[in-house]
Amino acid sequence: MKSTDVLVIGGSAAGMVVALSGKGAYPDKRFTMVKKQDVVMVPCGIPYIFGTLAGSEQNIMPVDKMMSQAGVESVVGEVVSIDIPKKVATFADGSTIGFDKLVLATGSTPILPKWLEGREKENVFVVPKEKEYLDQMKAKLSACKHVVVVGAGFIGVELSDEFKKTGGHVTLIEKLPHILALAFDVELSDKMTTLLQQRGIEVKTGVGVAKIGGETKVESVTLDNGDVIPADAVVVSVGYEPNSKLAKDAGIDIDENNFIDVDEYMRTHTPDVFAVGDCAQKRDFVTRRRVPTMLASTACAEARIAGRNLYQLHTVKTFSGTIAIYATAIGDVGFGTAGLTEARAKAEQIDVVTGIFEGIDRHPGTLPGVQKQTVKLIAARNSGVIIGGEVIGGPSAGELTNVIGLIIQNRMTVNSLLIAQIGTHPCLTASPAGYPLIKAAEIMEKRMRDRT
Repeated sequence: MKSTDVLVIGGSAAGMVVALSGKGAYPDKRFTMVKKQDVVMVPCGIPYIFGTLAGSEQNIMPVDKMMSQAGVESVVGEVVSIDIPKKVATFADGSTIGFDKLVLATGSTPILPKWLEGREKENVFVVPKEKEYLDQMKAKLSACKHVVVVGAGFIGVELSDEFKKTGGHVTLIEKLPHILALAFDVELSDKMTTLLQQRGIEVKTGVGVAKIGGETKVESVTLDNGDVIPADAVVVSVGYEPNSKLAKDAGIDIDENNFIDVDEYMRTHTPDVFAVGDCAQKRDFVTRRRVPTMLASTACAEARIAGRNLYQLHTVKTFSGTIAIYATAIGDVGFGTAGLTEARAKAEQIDVVTGIFEGIDRHPGTLPGVQKQTVKLIAARNSGVIIGGEVIGGPSAGELTNVIGLIIQNRMTVNSLLIAQIGTHPCLTASPAGYPLIKAAEIMEKRMRDRT
C-alpha cells in the first residue's frame, strides 16, 4: 500500500495552499494532494469565462507545476472512504493510501433547491468549479437570448454582467429587498443596482421564483407574484453547501449545518485530522456566531494556519474568526465590503456609529481616469473599535477593502485610524487632506463625541 506523511484531500485553493504551507513548514515530511479533476479552475474567475475571458482555458490554476516545484505529490482521483483508526484512504478505483496526518479540503457544491419546480429541465444551470460542466454550460448559453439569473449575491451579479456582454436579455432576480443585501448596506447596494440597470440588466428584487416553465426545456420563469418572464436558460446562484459527507461517513464530527467542526488551529475533534476551506466550520470574527462564509481568501488563510500547525502547534498562528471580505467590479467601478454591515451589526444589538464620505481616488480631480470613491465605516460606539466597512470606487476599491479587513482584524479604533500615517501620490491615491478612509473616521469621531 502506498503511504504519505500528510494526505490532503481536495485540490482547489484550500488544498493547494495547505499542501504548500505545510511542506514549507515541515520540508522533511511527504505531502500528497488528491484532486478530483485533472484541471483546477480559479474559483473567483469562473464568472468571467462567460464574457471577459475567451473561455475556461484562460482561468486555470497551474496546480501540478506549483506542487512539483514545492516537492508535493499531486494525484488525480476520488477518495470515497476513510478508515480513521487504520489511517487509510480508499479511492474509487479500489487503491488505497496510508497517512499520518489528514487534511480535508473537500470544498462545496452549488445548491439547486429541491423546492424549485422545473429544476430538472434542460438549460437549468448551477455554477460548480468543474471545467467540463462549465464548458458545456457556456456552449449552450451562447445560443440563448433570454437568460434569467436567480440570486443576486456576488456570483449572480458578476454572471449577469458577463452574460450581458455577449448580447441578449438578462434578468437578475433576488428575493431579498436589495441585491448583495448580506454584504452591503442599502445606500451602497442601490448604487450597484443602478449601475447594473444602466448596463442593460433587468433587476427584480423583493420577489422569488415559483417555478421554471417549459415541457422539457426552459421556456419561462414564473415569479411568486405571478409575473411570467420569457427565458431560454436559468442560472441558479443561491449559495453552496459544504462537501462533508466523506468526513461524516468516517465518523468525523460535523455541525448541524453540515460543516466539519474545527478549532482555531483548524483541527477537527478527530486526532491528526484537519479541515479547511468551504467544508470547514466558520465563526464570525466580531460576533463569534457560526456563519456560512465561503471565500477563497478565507480558505487560504485557514490553509496557512493548518499547514503550520500539522505537527507542532504555534500559539500565535491561529484562526481567530472569519471576516467576510468581498470585492467585485461592474465595468471599471469597484465595490468592496469587509466585516459587518450596519444592518447586521444592529441585528446583533451592537450600538454602532457610522461615517460615510465621498471623495475621489486621485488628486487633483482634473487628472485623467479620476473616479469617485465612497467609503463607509462602522464602529462599536462605546469602544470605537471598527467592525465593518464598505467601498465604492475605481480599481483601488479592492485593495482599500483589504486595508479595512486588516483594520478590523487588528481591532483598530476610530482614533487609531485618525492618527494613521499614510503614503499618497496624485496618480495612485486620494489626497492626504481628503483621504476618504480617514475622512469617514473623522465623521465617526464627531458623531461619537456628539452622540448622534
